[in-house]
Amino acid sequence: MRKLFAIVSLGLLVAVSCAKNEMADADKGVGMLCVDMNIEPQTRAYSESDLYNSAVVNIYKADFSGLVRSYSYNNIPSPLYLVADSYRVDVLAGEAVAANPVAASWENKSYKGSKEFTITAGTVTNVEVVANVNNAVTNISFDPSIAEYFKPGYKFTIGLDSSAQLVYDASKSGAEGYFIVAGLVEPVFAWTFEGTLADGNAFTKSGVIENVLPGKLYKMNLKYTEKNGTLDFTLSVDYSTVDVDDTIIFEPVSTGLAPSSVYEIWAKRATLHADVDATEYANSSIQFEYSSNGTEWTTVDGVNDSEGTWKADISGLVPSTEYRYRLLIDGEQAGDEMTFTTEAAPKLPNGSFEYVSKVSGADYYKFYDPSCGVAEGETMFWGSGNGEGSEGVSGAASMSIIITSIDKSDKIDGNQSVVCQNNSIVGMLTAGNLFTGQFAGLVGTSGGKVNFGRPWTSRPSALKIWCKYNTGKFNVLKNENLGVTKDDYDRAQIKVAIGTWNYKTYGGTKDSPVHVNTTQEKTFVDFYTDESTIANGDLIIYNDGYVINKGEKVNKATSEWIEYVIPLDYRQFTTYPTHIVISCATSQFGDYFTGYDKAVLRIDAAELIYE
Repeated sequence: MRKLFAIVSLGLLVAVSCAKNEMADADKGVGMLCVDMNIEPQTRAYSESDLYNSAVVNIYKADFSGLVRSYSYNNIPSPLYLVADSYRVDVLAGEAVAANPVAASWENKSYKGSKEFTITAGTVTNVEVVANVNNAVTNISFDPSIAEYFKPGYKFTIGLDSSAQLVYDASKSGAEGYFIVAGLVEPVFAWTFEGTLADGNAFTKSGVIENVLPGKLYKMNLKYTEKNGTLDFTLSVDYSTVDVDDTIIFEPVSTGLAPSSVYEIWAKRATLHADVDATEYANSSIQFEYSSNGTEWTTVDGVNDSEGTWKADISGLVPSTEYRYRLLIDGEQAGDEMTFTTEAAPKLPNGSFEYVSKVSGADYYKFYDPSCGVAEGETMFWGSGNGEGSEGVSGAASMSIIITSIDKSDKIDGNQSVVCQNNSIVGMLTAGNLFTGQFAGLVGTSGGKVNFGRPWTSRPSALKIWCKYNTGKFNVLKNENLGVTKDDYDRAQIKVAIGTWNYKTYGGTKDSPVHVNTTQEKTFVDFYTDESTIANGDLIIYNDGYVINKGEKVNKATSEWIEYVIPLDYRQFTTYPTHIVISCATSQFGDYFTGYDKAVLRIDAAELIYE
């Protein structure tokens, strides 16, 4: 999530030394400098002799008042006399001092080193200069997701201008590129990714990296996520010491904002990050400011996340809104502003169940109305065990057992609520239910099949729903391994989950991927342990209280309307959902044909909460 700035020390060694430490001409006010250079071979593009021959040695007054001497290595006089004073020696070598330097190269590195020294009259001064790589170095790699979603031929072009560019393709993934940036005014990397998606559509994305500095490594890993067709570029950081071509990478902190991961931006909250030099700003106040209009700003204190890194968790944001934010150090802005856009917060279609219609030729309801003229109510989102008879798949209603209906006299919001009512036939429990998905068929008279889920890509925090429950003791008990007896009261259950269920794996359809056959326990899905579930929660309603997400039981009469809030507990934070499952059942063990056959669960005003 952060840019990597690394000083790369590559061991180009200039040793300024002599065999003697004193000289006879001290009364002339001069000292002696004897230059010797030892170079270890460090690059494929330049041999050891190439580096020797190309090196330039410049000697300046230490007060920056001017250049005193300049030599190529081969032409340094020996001995070299300098007036007693303070100086600085610069060593330049490699591509930057070539006759016609190549500004962008896969191999040709440039080196620079500096050291201050003092000449004392009559003495010999020994100075050692280590020259570092002076290029801006790029390391671009392609995550496996790029090859998965793009056809061969994709490429990533990065450069300082049209004449100083490198093109990364699959064969160059992870390679280092070297750019000469020394002497340029405010150099900027411009990059473009180009590719063709597997479906044949062309894809292009571009961006810039500002404040490019010599001697720094810019490491990027390209990933593709199927979120609104967005290509997500992540700047990878390795804080450990890394050996690269016999070099050592050190990382100083660059003070300023650091990009947040796309997954850290929610509908109403976000996590912001900054890098702050712990040495320079050891006792400073670190804060973030953010604004949706650029006029009114909210300030929050930063939290020290680790050495050199700070973050702030902000909330109360507006969905689908672009925000600007900035870093404050001791009340003053540090670095440039950045922006993020919050996720959308779509509501549940037909969440108050106002749009229903009778199945053609029948006296029971389906929970949508194609003629209502309102988009959220025109197509099926909610299904029930009633089935859709002549309009779809037959369910319990085809056996004259209506397990889900509406009630206009007892409701919380709008004109009606949904009534899920148990029944029994030939000693088998038929449990009232309502769910996101579609009934998939009867299994004789012994059970039913359901395809759970509807397409969904947002990340809600909780489900809020109103319920009213009337129940009694178990009088249909078809499974002895559930931990209940006929002395216990039946209980209702509401489940909510978001996930990435693939219908090819879970047996359902593309829109409703999770298939459950109540006669085959192996098809039941436990959302607490299921690997494709991103987040889930559940509510158990008893006759005398309720339990949310396996927590402590709350003692309360549940036969009157209660507003329940079921938090979604997230186990995956770097994945977006593809579907949502909400299942409301009058009997928790209805899939096992166990319950109280006259239990009634009323539900109304289902709503997703975003935080």
